[in-house]
Amino acid sequence: MSKPETPKTGKPHLRRDGQQWVFDWVIKETGKVFHFQSDGRGRLPRSVRSHDMISKHVGLAASKLERIAKAEAEAGHGETAMEIYYQAALQYLDAQHVVFEANREKQHLHGALMRCYGKVRELAPYKIEHVDIPWNGTVVSGNLHLAPGAGRKPLVFYVPGCDQTKESWPHPYFNQALQRGMHAFSFDGPGQGESNLRGVALTADNYESAASAAISYLMERPEVEPQKIGVYGLSFGSYWAMRIAASDHRICAAAAPWASYVDKYYLLNEESPRYKQLFAFMTQSSSEDELDRIVSQMTMEGRMEQITCPTLMVCGEYDPRAPIDELYSLFEQMKAPAELWISADQHHSASITTRHASSVWEADIHAFACDWLRDRFKGAPVKHPGKVLYLEPSGAGPNSASVGNKRHWYE
Repeated sequence: MSKPETPKTGKPHLRRDGQQWVFDWVIKETGKVFHFQSDGRGRLPRSVRSHDMISKHVGLAASKLERIAKAEAEAGHGETAMEIYYQAALQYLDAQHVVFEANREKQHLHGALMRCYGKVRELAPYKIEHVDIPWNGTVVSGNLHLAPGAGRKPLVFYVPGCDQTKESWPHPYFNQALQRGMHAFSFDGPGQGESNLRGVALTADNYESAASAAISYLMERPEVEPQKIGVYGLSFGSYWAMRIAASDHRICAAAAPWASYVDKYYLLNEESPRYKQLFAFMTQSSSEDELDRIVSQMTMEGRMEQITCPTLMVCGEYDPRAPIDELYSLFEQMKAPAELWISADQHHSASITTRHASSVWEADIHAFACDWLRDRFKGAPVKHPGKVLYLEPSGAGPNSASVGNKRHWYE
């Protein structure tokens, strides 16, 4: 059978591309490109009827928000303008993310994301710095959210998921780290955000190297307490956070919810087709075989025991990318004081309160993770080292005296 024109690096022909027709139908019907298990329609507008339409239609919606924000700023309504600029930035984030090529459309949408977030930084109620950090002959970037007040403070090093950028968290009006007296640093590692536009491809092990360069920079900042830096990774960022904790022992504590630590086969071959297409772009692979070779090395096997800091792991009981028995096998390899929270009957993006978040920054796990990290910064020991906490839907959460220690619903 004849094949299409030879693909570009980062956009090889994949076996899962043959599912595009049904993937487009699911997008049209659900308004989602992944995480199909939750009820209700996703955030995509009704005008989106295929994956290729997302960048245009979400980008147009973001452009409308940006115009409203500009008008509010000109009217002297800075607080309202900042809120709307942030929402516009998040929509531009989603719009640019689905363009798996650093072409003019990607540059236009990502530039709009940066433009809106620049306005967010300008109007935010506290100081947010955009920082560039030299690394490996290029630079990696982050947003440093500085908690007000004199003296050095602990810092939460945030690692976004594979479909996010550093602008996704924290919301300046709902900054869970700042509320607890901590700075937050949100990172664009290899394959994410600004790194994509610079051509910095993801490899099997360069994310933790780039993060360590950022940690070295942050430890020198006069606002940061260097012995109290905790890494917090969400979704696929949970995997990178665990790799960082395993390789950089300057980390004081690690929180890694929405588990992505197990074999990447499940994410790339059984989850949405979006992910394999995305990772081909992030790694700039020239073929599916090359992509498979890179991803096969993205593992925590043999690395869990290298983590020395207190660690929190959180997973939904039926997360399709993290089969629970494989997760338990990794957890058993931990030698550092660690606890694993299992959210019963939940999937990816698991919630403690079972409240569905309409946006990533709203997820309640941010508050729980920041509380857990703050407790470690204060020197409090892990409450349940080596234990699995099974969070029942009718229970009172992980800090309840009655929380159950079990691994399966039938125990």
